[in-house]
Amino acid sequence: MLISPAYAQDAAGAVGLVTQLAPLLLIFGVFYFMLIRPQQKKQREHRALLASLKRGDRVLTAGGIIAKVVTVKEGVDEVEVEIAPNVRVSVLRQTIGDVLKPIGAEAPKA
Repeated sequence: MLISPAYAQDAAGAVGLVTQLAPLLLIFGVFYFMLIRPQQKKQREHRALLASLKRGDRVLTAGGIIAKVVTVKEGVDEVEVEIAPNVRVSVLRQTIGDVLKPIGAEAPKA
C-alpha cells in the first residue's frame, strides 16, 4: 500500500524496452540477410556483366529480344545490337538482362 503503482511500473521499464526492441532487431537482421544482401550481390554481378560486354555476344534484352552485340563503345551508355540480318538497333546497356551462351556450347547429351 505504501508503494505507488508508478514505481512498480518503472522498475520493469528497462527490461520491457529490451524485450520490445529484440524482435524488431531480429526482423531487421533476417530481412538484411534474406533480402537486402542477395539483391546487392545480384546488382553487382549485373553491373560486372554489363561492363564485360563484347562484340559477338548474344544478349537478351528486357523486352525479350535476343540479339547479337555489334558495337560496344566504352564510356557510352548505348550498345548497338543486331536483331535480324542487317537490322541494327541501339539499346541502353541497362536494358540488357543477360548474356546467353553460344548455341553450340551446351553440354553433350549422354
